[in-house]
Amino acid sequence: MLAGAFASFFTGVTEPLEFSFMFVAWPLYVLHAVFTGLSLAFAAMMHWTAGFSFSAGLVDFTLSSHLPIANKPYMLLVQGVVMAFIYYFGFDFAIRKFNLMTPGREEDSVKDEATGIVETSDTDDKYTTMAKKIFVAIGGKDNINVIDHCTTRLRLQLKDPQIVNQAAVRSAGAAGVNVIDDTNVHIVVGTEVEFVADALADVYDGKIDVKLSDHQTSNESVKKEVKPTVNQDPEVNIGETDEFYSIADGKMIDLEDVNDATFAQKLIGDGFAIEPANGKITSPVDGKIMTIFPTKHAVGIKTNNGLQVLVHMGINTVDLKGAPFEIAVENGQKVHHGELLAIADLDAIKTAGKDTTMITIVTNMDHVDYLKFNQPTGKINHDQLSLRVKIK
Repeated sequence: MLAGAFASFFTGVTEPLEFSFMFVAWPLYVLHAVFTGLSLAFAAMMHWTAGFSFSAGLVDFTLSSHLPIANKPYMLLVQGVVMAFIYYFGFDFAIRKFNLMTPGREEDSVKDEATGIVETSDTDDKYTTMAKKIFVAIGGKDNINVIDHCTTRLRLQLKDPQIVNQAAVRSAGAAGVNVIDDTNVHIVVGTEVEFVADALADVYDGKIDVKLSDHQTSNESVKKEVKPTVNQDPEVNIGETDEFYSIADGKMIDLEDVNDATFAQKLIGDGFAIEPANGKITSPVDGKIMTIFPTKHAVGIKTNNGLQVLVHMGINTVDLKGAPFEIAVENGQKVHHGELLAIADLDAIKTAGKDTTMITIVTNMDHVDYLKFNQPTGKINHDQLSLRVKIK
């Protein structure tokens, strides 16, 4: 908000501020139009004019105040102070009176006391706690047909995806929710999704009991949720920089161009993607193998400085049950960048109708200060420096 205010004041570029509420709280934009019209009308009536040539910001005001069209431009500053009070109290009244969802006041930040929250016990680990909250937020057992998962997402088939409380799912610790179609919903959990999926299956089967704080049944959906689950990331070496290398020969592409909304929207983390020229997939970093997924399509690595890295081979290749992949490493093994991780049969992946895009992302982005790409796009060879990640 401060950055948007500065841009508006200094340069006259008002869009960052206006767009922050134009679509989520359109009545404020109507009020904004009325206040702006009144301000312009009053200035015209008083013949207070500036010599604005374009942007109507501080720079333009200063440079154009000497032009012949300018008349008592300093009075516009006085009027501006008055209008600031009118805007502030006018907007404040409208936001509170009509409960407008301005940034920071979205529905997922509000608790609905009528439905309560999920009860947890001291024996529940973070995966069980998250599973309980998601179970209630998606409508409980009566709304679930299938519980499945891939490398980072819960893949659910529901009877009615429209009743999913996405705010409650996110507040349970999920990074995002994608409603795919009339029955399928993907919930982005991260590389620990397997444990959450197992706990969710146990809840569904009745092995784990779910209760709400107001003693409602577990099949009732919580409309709002609070206190998001915080994943305990491992210790990292603050201030250090990890170097990431290409995992394959081919063409490096922007992660936002990947044909998968979850990766493209960076819901799991940030990194890079490669359209491979061959199936030789190598380690992007120096570190230790932490996870090899049963379907062999993804490998989790922890760098020597503590960053968690996911190497994901292909798009939706979890459906192939590991057939196109031959893993060359094992859990707990130390690896060096450029060392072979896996061999992927690109032709088999394409024949199955899947994309062969190879993705490398950092999943514990809360420990990342910044990413500096050595080469954001274009032709690249395996084990060629691609990215530097500074740890905060």
